[in-house]
Amino acid sequence: MTVTTPTIPAILLLQDGTVFKGNSFGKIGTTTGEICFNTGMTGYQEVFTDPSYYGQILIMNNVHIGNYGTKESDVESAGVKVKGVIGRNLEEQYSRFLADDSLQSYFEKQQVVAIDNVDTRALVAHVRVQGAMNCIISSEISDIKLLKEQLAKVPSMDGLELASVVSTKEPYFLGDPNSTIRVAVLDCGVKKNILTCLVERGAYVKVHNVATTFDELKAFNPTGYFISNGPGDPAPLDFVIKTVKQILAANMPIFGICLGHQLLALANDIPTFKMHHGHRGLNHPVKNMLSGKSEITTQNHGFGVDPEAVKASDKVEITHINLNDNSIEGIRVKNKPAFSVQYHPEATPGPHDSRYLFDEFISLLKK
Repeated sequence: MTVTTPTIPAILLLQDGTVFKGNSFGKIGTTTGEICFNTGMTGYQEVFTDPSYYGQILIMNNVHIGNYGTKESDVESAGVKVKGVIGRNLEEQYSRFLADDSLQSYFEKQQVVAIDNVDTRALVAHVRVQGAMNCIISSEISDIKLLKEQLAKVPSMDGLELASVVSTKEPYFLGDPNSTIRVAVLDCGVKKNILTCLVERGAYVKVHNVATTFDELKAFNPTGYFISNGPGDPAPLDFVIKTVKQILAANMPIFGICLGHQLLALANDIPTFKMHHGHRGLNHPVKNMLSGKSEITTQNHGFGVDPEAVKASDKVEITHINLNDNSIEGIRVKNKPAFSVQYHPEATPGPHDSRYLFDEFISLLKK
């Protein structure tokens, strides 16, 4: 195919005043959000549609993004959830027989403002040192003063509740209605392939809005509860923490992933904190403390569970740790059928080392 999109200048301005110049990609416009970076080399469409990225502008570390195009089925939700994309080479040309669109066309349809021709190595090095911060991308405003004024109005991710923005508005069902394994999913921003991993193992799933009460969840007559991944700060989600506490009190099985992991910790009086720049990628090494084995994991989170509080807790035990920084990657509630992990075991994209966790959850539900 022939590239016809004209080159239009674009500007990236960080909250600390740092400016990067590049070219517009996708929609012409202006967008704001918290800057973060993903180290994965593939699976960019699944990453862009992951609801956990809502409210964030994403740097893709791999030099070429878009080179295999996009495919309608390669999504984790109904649409792109990132607020913007930054790349070194965002490619309009693609080589993949199964692709049905170019990244440029896909971004235009999804109303995604992006910037390429940016020195992403220098940008990521800057974020790693200075930490996550808000930023603005514009291909329509060149006045730095005006951009700074717009950027100053963007709220901090610290304390921001975003799960209710991406959660399903109406409940829906997946799987075999006749199955004896029934999972009530609390949707904080669940990924499609997480649900697929449950259904493939025989579960009948009902996906509920994040604000659904315990009594409403219980009406489904579930054999277990799943607390999903999602965006934003977990601390403001008092209504979800209350629900998780009620599930624990009922002694019912719980499996939490990512934000769900943090909410299970908060329900056991373990605080969370905003990380310096977070974990996002497909190759994070994690050690299972129960089996002694290591696994390569897919991760996407900017908040974590307080490691000292976990170690001091008499309610939970540590099941997984990150081998890069010793952060807490998994916990299990003592004397309860409840556990959680910080990473994404469905791993789309990524290696499937951690899918055994779904098997362990289903085993809990069969008991």
